[in-house]
Amino acid sequence: MMVLPFVGFAGSAAAILSGRRGVALGLWVVSLIGTLALFAAHATATLQLNF
Repeated sequence: MMVLPFVGFAGSAAAILSGRRGVALGLWVVSLIGTLALFAAHATATLQLNF
């Protein structure tokens, strides 16, 4: 699951190199939102630790 934003960022870089600016910006924004959503899910999860 965590690899999806990085694939999006790589696709964005490939789109930049091929000259497709709109696609690159779209992939970058979607990947950024995905990264922030995954961070929010991880940062707010509580650890179930029993000592």
